[in-house]
Amino acid sequence: MRFTRMRTAKATAAALLAIPFALGGPASPSHAQDASPSPSGTFGPGCSSLSQKADTAKDEVSEAAAAYPQLSQLVSAVVRAKLSGILDGKPDVTIFAPNDQAFQKVTVSQLASLLSNQGQLKKVLTYHVVDKQITPNELSNGSFTTVEGSKLTTSGSGTDFKVNGKANIVCGNIKAANATIYVIDAVLQPPS
Repeated sequence: MRFTRMRTAKATAAALLAIPFALGGPASPSHAQDASPSPSGTFGPGCSSLSQKADTAKDEVSEAAAAYPQLSQLVSAVVRAKLSGILDGKPDVTIFAPNDQAFQKVTVSQLASLLSNQGQLKKVLTYHVVDKQITPNELSNGSFTTVEGSKLTTSGSGTDFKVNGKANIVCGNIKAANATIYVIDAVLQPPS
């Protein structure tokens, strides 16, 4: 009987000690209130309007992006720049994917010039790619080196984030087999 009581007391103590660590460790009340919760699934005002197939988590990034009709211009540009194989071959990437509305903000002459110059197109597109998977927790004050080689920044909190201070993340944290996709409403330009 004494052995059972001692074993029960040890199990209870272990459970009480484990609870704070299972919940993310002990945190001071002020820190817990200051931290803005980050989303764990997809988030953003544009997610509900993104039509897609049921699940892209098992698809390579180019196939996952092609599942979203709102990314058709980006997918077309990636194919034109011959980047599909390169992006699909990377193990963990983040794509800041301009939606079709973002491409509509670019003037017709700028877009025509970009699409006719494969080197420049590749430079612009790879500026939207970071060679690591970025979680929503990293977006609030992030600075990342892109595959193109320049820096890209993210800012915001909760579910409201910007890229380079101008492009809004309209739907974020979309999973693909080798990537995380954040759909944005502007085409980013690498620094000259």
